[in-house]
Parts: sequence; C-alpha cells; structure tokens
Amino acid sequence: MQFSKEVEEMVCVMKGPNHGPAPVPTEGKWVQVREIKDISGLTHGVGWCAPQQGACKLTLNVKEGIIREALVETVGCSGMTHSAAMAAEILTGKTILEALNTDLVCDAINTAMRELFLQIAYGRTQSAFSENGLPIGAGLEDLGKGLRSQVGTIYSTEAKGVRYLEMAEGYITQLALDKEGQVIGYKFVRLGVMMELIAKGVSANDALAKSTAVYGRFEGAASYIDPRHK
Repeated sequence: MQFSKEVEEMVCVMKGPNHGPAPVPTEGKWVQVREIKDISGLTHGVGWCAPQQGACKLTLNVKEGIIREALVETVGCSGMTHSAAMAAEILTGKTILEALNTDLVCDAINTAMRELFLQIAYGRTQSAFSENGLPIGAGLEDLGKGLRSQVGTIYSTEAKGVRYLEMAEGYITQLALDKEGQVIGYKFVRLGVMMELIAKGVSANDALAKSTAVYGRFEGAASYIDPRHK
C-alpha cells in the first residue's frame, strides 16, 4: 500500500472504539455483516429498463451469500422473456456480489438485482425474522397452482370502456354487464390448472370445463361480451 509523503510523516494516533457494523436481522438472528457469506434471506425486487418498456420482478433465496434459488418474472417486452431464461441460469450458484456485477442480459433484470442487493445487504428480506429462513423452493409459492405468474392485463379506451383480459384468477373469457353496461363479473379459465389436467390425459374440452369459473355477479347479468372480440 502506498502512502503520500505527508501521510508518512504524520504522528500515529491510536484508533478508539471499534464496534463494527450495525447488526441486521438475518433469518431470525442479528448478524454483523462483514463478508458476503454473512448474508442470507429470501426477498423480492422490481426492475425496469431504460425506455421503461418492460419490467422484471425478481425473487432470490440467498443462503450464506450464495443465490440458491431464483424466480424471474417479466412483463411488457417479448425479448425480456428470453432474457429471463438466460438470467435464471446465470444467477444460481453466484454470490450476490457476483450477481450484482454480472450482465443479466436485460436492463430490467439488472436493475431488479440492484434493488434486491440493497434489501438483502440491509436486512430487509422477507425472511429477516424467520428462524433459518425459508427452504429452497419457497419462491414457487408465489406462483400458486399451475405455476403461473400473477398477471393483471386490463385495457380501456375512453370511447369503448374497459376490457379485463387477465387477472389473478386467470384468463378472462367473458365480461358480465348490467343494464347500464358496467362490468359486474367475469368468467375465467385457470390456464395452469387446465394444462395440468390435459397433461394427465383429460380431454381438452373436459379440462377447459373443469378449469373454468366465474367471479362477481356473473349469473343473471343483462349481457355478456368477449373482451377480446367485442
């Protein structure tokens, strides 16, 4: 280590108290984080690309500084879905510092990684106060039955009003309208559940019927419309 002449000629003054970093909550313990391996936790973060054309929700499960589980969910950009495929392969097995300084293919995913790093490093994880944290596989719980992301896709115009296309319940096939033409309910298909039934040998028509349900005051509505074609 090089010192300037001015520093070399200074009188040495002994350092006083050295309490170390403030402890942060880490999987049910208070930890003074000095090295990457001191950090564990499961958390989520959201990132966006420079033109804000799309966004990424990133979920990481970190154990002793290493990413053991990653869930990459993207919306709004077709290219971003392929970036997610590559990023998911890249992330696992890396330390969070390595991942922070790795090209994760897409600006939105890189930004999400930055946001997650801050949360993890400052002890703001979802599992901060959970003893031993969450097991590997906990990230899948966000997807629910059928392992599909929670997506809301709603379109509207001033001239023709709103169209519900997809919500947490599933893919919207019909909107129920009252006498004033306001939405009072909808019919939806749980696509993930339907595909699982088909994979088990159930016919497509039966699988569709078993995966279809309604929400709100659907029965007895004044009229029904297909939100994609009417």
